[in-house]
Amino acid sequence: MAAQAQQETALEDSRRDREIGVEQEHLDRVYRRLEEKIHEAEFLMNDAAKRGQVGTPGALAERDAQVFRAGVHLNRLNNEFEDFLFGRIDLLLGKDGKKGPDGAYTAVEPAEGAVREDNTADIAETLHIGRIGVLDQDYAPLVIDWRAPAAAPFYRSTPVDPGRVVRRRVIRSKGRRVLGVEDDLMRPELKAFLDGHELAVIGDGALMAALGQARSHTMRDIVASIQAEQDLVIRAPAASVTYVEGGPGTGKTAVALHRAAYLLYQDRRRYAGGILIVSPTPLLVAYTEGVLPSLGEEGQVAIRAIGSLVDGAEATLYDSPSTARAKGSYRMLKVLRKAARGALELGPGGRTPQGRPASGGAAPNRTGQLAFGDDPADHDTGTPAPAPAGPPTRLRVVAFGRRLELEAAELERIRRTALGGTAPVNLLRPRARKLLLDALWAQSGAATRHSDPELAAELRSSFDEDVSTEDSFIAFLDAWWPELTPRAVLAAMADERRLGRWARRVLNPGEVRKVARSLRRDGYSVHDIAMLDELQAILGTPARPRKKRDLDPLDQLTGLEELMPVREESQRERAERLAAERVEYAHVIVDEAQDVTPMQWRMLGRRGRHATWTVVGDPAQSSWSDVDEAAEARDEALGTRPRRRFQLTVNYRNPAEIAQLAAKVLALAMPGSTSPSAVRSTGVEPRFVTTNNGNSTVVRDSLAQTVREEAARLLDRVDGTVGVVVAMQRREEAAKWLAGLGDRVVALGSLEAKGLEYDATVVVSPAEIADESPAGLRVLYVALTRATQQLTVVSGERDEPDDSGVPDLLRD
Repeated sequence: MAAQAQQETALEDSRRDREIGVEQEHLDRVYRRLEEKIHEAEFLMNDAAKRGQVGTPGALAERDAQVFRAGVHLNRLNNEFEDFLFGRIDLLLGKDGKKGPDGAYTAVEPAEGAVREDNTADIAETLHIGRIGVLDQDYAPLVIDWRAPAAAPFYRSTPVDPGRVVRRRVIRSKGRRVLGVEDDLMRPELKAFLDGHELAVIGDGALMAALGQARSHTMRDIVASIQAEQDLVIRAPAASVTYVEGGPGTGKTAVALHRAAYLLYQDRRRYAGGILIVSPTPLLVAYTEGVLPSLGEEGQVAIRAIGSLVDGAEATLYDSPSTARAKGSYRMLKVLRKAARGALELGPGGRTPQGRPASGGAAPNRTGQLAFGDDPADHDTGTPAPAPAGPPTRLRVVAFGRRLELEAAELERIRRTALGGTAPVNLLRPRARKLLLDALWAQSGAATRHSDPELAAELRSSFDEDVSTEDSFIAFLDAWWPELTPRAVLAAMADERRLGRWARRVLNPGEVRKVARSLRRDGYSVHDIAMLDELQAILGTPARPRKKRDLDPLDQLTGLEELMPVREESQRERAERLAAERVEYAHVIVDEAQDVTPMQWRMLGRRGRHATWTVVGDPAQSSWSDVDEAAEARDEALGTRPRRRFQLTVNYRNPAEIAQLAAKVLALAMPGSTSPSAVRSTGVEPRFVTTNNGNSTVVRDSLAQTVREEAARLLDRVDGTVGVVVAMQRREEAAKWLAGLGDRVVALGSLEAKGLEYDATVVVSPAEIADESPAGLRVLYVALTRATQQLTVVSGERDEPDDSGVPDLLRD
C-alpha cells in the first residue's frame, strides 16, 4: 500500500511538472511578444522627439500627443506584475464562429454535437487570462484582458452552469517563472481531450489555495479568484446607480476596485481620469491603492479618504461620538448657513459692528493667520496683542464736490438687503457694492439734475466710476464685506457664545459646547472636512482673472512666439490641468457607504452631480447612529437615478469558527440579520484570555502585558500580519504595548479597522468597544471579522468573562 501511494504521488508530481512546463512555455512566448511591443513603444518615443525638431505648430502638437500615448503604453508594458498571466480556460466548440475584437470566439454556450454521445469531447479553444491583453503578430490572442467579454466565463462558470468551460486553471507565477497551477473542473462528468491527450487536472481547487495565502499590510487584487456573484457586480452596466450590499469578507472593497478597472476598459473615453473611489479612512486608502496598478490601471482613478476630499485640508483628528453626531447631522447645514452670514458682521479683526470685542476666543485658521472671530490672547505667543479694529461703521466719500456719508443704521439695512439674495455670500459682494452706490447716489441729489434719461444715465455712470475707484471706498468695501473663506468661518464658530447664537434651536447647549471646543484644536476631523466643503458651497469663490499661459521654451528657441504669442495648451496639458482642478467625476465609487454621514453625503453629491455611481456597504457594519437620516441624504445625493441592487452572500475572509462568534454580536446589534456564509473551516476556535482582577492600575498593566503576549503568540503562528483592535481612545496606548514586536503587527482603533484584514487579530475588551457609541455593537461586529486565520479576544475591566474567559457579549 505504501509503495502504491508513493507511486501515485510521483505520478501526480510528474503531471504537475508537465503542466507547469506547458504554462511556462506559453508565458515565455508572451514575454517575447511583450519585449517586441516595448521596443515598438521606445521607437515611437524616439520618433516623437525627432518631430519636435521640425519647428511647426502642427509637428509640436503631434509630438505631444504621440509622446503621451507612447509613454502610457510603455509604462504599462514595463510593469511586470508578480502574476501577469494568472488564468486559463479550456472551452468546447461554440454555437457560432464569430470572433470579438480580442480575437476570441464570442459564443457562450457549446455547439450542438460539441459533446459526443459517449460523453467525450474535444477542447476547441484555449484562452489565457491576464492583466492586459496581448496579441501575437498575426493578431491572435496570446493573453485575454481579464475585463474582456471573452474572459467572463473564467469568473462566471460553475459546475451548475458551466457554459463552454471544461477546465478552469489558476496559474501562479513570479516575474517570468511559473510556480504552480490549480485546476477546477466545470464538467467533471466529461472526458475531454486536448491535442489527442486527456485533459489533466492538477490541485485541489484554486479558490481555497488563494484564501490560504498570508496577508500583508497592502491589499491583494482578487483578479485570479473572482467568484460568479462578484463578477456580476464588476461587469454590471455603469448606467445609473449600482448598489452593492454584503457582509464582512464578501469582497465588497475588492469588487469596487475591480469595477473601476472594468469601467475604464469598457469606456475609457468616458471614464479616464474621471473615476473617484472614496474610502472611509487613510488606512484603507493605503491598504488598497496598489490594487489598480496591478490590474493594468495606473493614474486613471483617484482613491481618496473621505477626510481628504477638500484640497489643502487633511483629517488627522477624531471627534467624540456625540460631537461627531452633531457635526455630521443635517442640522449642521442650518448652522453653517447662519455662520456664513454672521461672519460678515465680525469683520476681519474679530469685532462686532458696534466695535465691542467678540466674546470668547477662537482657534487660528490653521494657516498661521488670525481668522474672523480670533482673539489674539488665545494664541500662545507670549503676550496678548491688541485686536485690530472691527468692520467700519461709517462710509465717507467725496463726489460732485460734496461729502457723502452712510451711517451704521443705513449700512446695516444695506447688508440685510444684500444678504436677502440666494447667491453664495462671496458672490453677493457685487450686489452689496451696487446697493452702497445706490444709497450714495440718492444722497447726492444728482438724480434730479437731468430730465433726459441718456444724460442722467451718463451722469450716474460717471458717479459710479468716480466713487468706486476711490481708495477710501475700496478700503471700506474690503473691510465691510471681506471675502470669506471656509476656514475663517469655521474658526469663527469656535467661539461658544457666538456659535450658540447661530445654532439657537438647532443644537442643544451641550452640543454647542462640544462642537466649539473641538474646533479650537489644531487640525481637522473628517466631519470638519465635510463642513469646510459645505461652507465652500455656501460662500462661493469670486471669479479670478485668468492668467496668461507661459510660453513653451521650445517655442521661444524656434521663434514660434512670433506666430503664437500665447501657446495653446496641449491635449496632455489640458488633461493634467482638468485632473488637478477636478471637483466633479464621471463615476463615483463609495466604499463602506454605511458610515457616510448626511453632511458627507452632501460633499460626495457635489462631486457626482452628473456621474454614475457604485455604492458599496453593509448596514450591519454601520458606525453612524441615525441610519434613516443618512439614507435620506444618500438618496438626495444620488438623485432620481434608477437603482440596481446586488447582494454578496459568501464570506471568503473568515473561517467558520470566527464567523460563528461574530454572528452572536450581529444578533445583538441587528436582530434578524443574516451573516454571510463562510466557505471554509480551519478547526481553530477563537481564543479567550482574561486579565488579572484588582485595582485599576494593576488591571491596566496586566492588560498591556496580556495583549503584548497574545500578539507575540500569534506572530509565531501565522506568516502574515496581526492586527490589534482596541477602543478608539486606546489607540496610542496600544501602540506602546506593541513596541519592538516588528512591522507585521499593528495597533488600530475600532473605527480604523473597517475594510482591513489580517491573518490574525487580537480584539481587546469587547465591552469597551461596544460602549463607545450608540453604534458600538456594530463596530464590535466589524472588529471580530478582520481575521483570516486566528482570533484572540482579551477581556478588560468591563467584560465580565465566565470561567472559560468568554466575555458576556460573546456568550450564547
